[in-house]
Amino acid sequence: MKRTDPEQVGDLVKRLLRENDLDGLADRQLICSLWPEIVGQGINRYTTRRWVDGEKLHVVISSAALKNELTFHRERLTEALNRGAGKTVISDVVIH
Repeated sequence: MKRTDPEQVGDLVKRLLRENDLDGLADRQLICSLWPEIVGQGINRYTTRRWVDGEKLHVVISSAALKNELTFHRERLTEALNRGAGKTVISDVVIH
């Protein structure tokens, strides 16, 4: 396929991800990488693992007190993570 007009690299990457059904994977990785930025380094120090399963971000916290506190802020965390991603990727944050 011969192209005559230039294409921006960002647009090319997005198109390739979409064509290969990898855009969902990229969104899930983005959500996981946004966690430290959203909660800050103080809370992130107690985060031992995080992953996205379906539409839920699962986060393992090593401090029981912090785990309890974050449970009360799940809705705000979900909104902040989705806002950081620029679209709705997750519907809930599950604290373990």
